[in-house]
Amino acid sequence: MKHTQLGEFEELVLLVVGSLHENAYSISIKAELKEKTKRNPSIGALHSALNRLEKKGFITSYEGGATTERGGRRKRFYQITAFGRKALDQSYELRSSLYHTLPNIGYAGK
Repeated sequence: MKHTQLGEFEELVLLVVGSLHENAYSISIKAELKEKTKRNPSIGALHSALNRLEKKGFITSYEGGATTERGGRRKRFYQITAFGRKALDQSYELRSSLYHTLPNIGYAGK
């Protein structure tokens, strides 16, 4: 648990893992990201982010039971850790505090 910094994509993936709770596996995470963010990350990019998050201690994973619908293969499920939740809380607090420093003025272009 050396790194506590979250990249923008990592933060989104971590939020989705937390929101899906016990139903967070690769395909469900990818579908939720696509629906909520209108992004369609590759499964490779998603797995890279999940591996980084697990190495950082923000998530844990375990294999579910083999199913016939998956040809006897197992799903890998992901869960957010307390450390991951703390990282999200810190990120939220930082973004909120910066947002509230914006002056109440008109901006160019609108």
